[in-house]
Amino acid sequence: MQTLTRAGAVLRAFSAAQPEWGVRALATHLGWPRATLHAYLSGLHDAGFVRRVPGGQYRLSWQLAEFGAQLSAALAWFGPARSALASLASATQSLGFLCVLEGPQVICINRALGDASADHRQVQTDVTLPANATAAGKVLYAHTKLPTPVFTRFTASTITTPDEWAGELKKVHEDGSALAIEEWVAGHCAVSVPLWWEGEVVAAFGIQLPTARFLARERALLAKVQAAALEFGGPD
Repeated sequence: MQTLTRAGAVLRAFSAAQPEWGVRALATHLGWPRATLHAYLSGLHDAGFVRRVPGGQYRLSWQLAEFGAQLSAALAWFGPARSALASLASATQSLGFLCVLEGPQVICINRALGDASADHRQVQTDVTLPANATAAGKVLYAHTKLPTPVFTRFTASTITTPDEWAGELKKVHEDGSALAIEEWVAGHCAVSVPLWWEGEVVAAFGIQLPTARFLARERALLAKVQAAALEFGGPD
């Protein structure tokens, strides 16, 4: 089990911000002996999970994309939800997001940028999102019995106490939606609703915009998100 955990730590070190690693740098990052890391990288390379690139660096293998495609294909709701998200993002000129729970972690599995004029460098690439600071996290936790998440402060508006969190989840149940007003990223706000499929909440579905644009039409944006989720539907 420790071997699998360590292999997972190596794979998680690769990201959009750090797509390549050399053995020395990654060993330092993980705090491992170089010989230990080299053994793990060799094993992951032989298994097809990482690949070598010029200069002795390593990148994630394209085979992982195939695994992702197989996972998506196995989720009957994912294709329709992705299409609905793209349409919503375009209609609201926003950044749309589709998130799920993986244990206690909020994972963003799809994003759609609906504003063609937006600076694509500003699109968030985080896969794991903070539950306490995001609209998606509030929606997903409100429909589970998970314990209170870790409270990490990102802005002055971030929820950081159990009482605040409990009140926010109660509000999600009452309103059927969640807001995050500059709670994760300063200058940006988000709204999210639950996505239902076969009587269960399978994902959090929503959009993010710069604060000024969001607050100027908050109710209209919420209505559009709710309508898109309702139109997506799903079998009862």
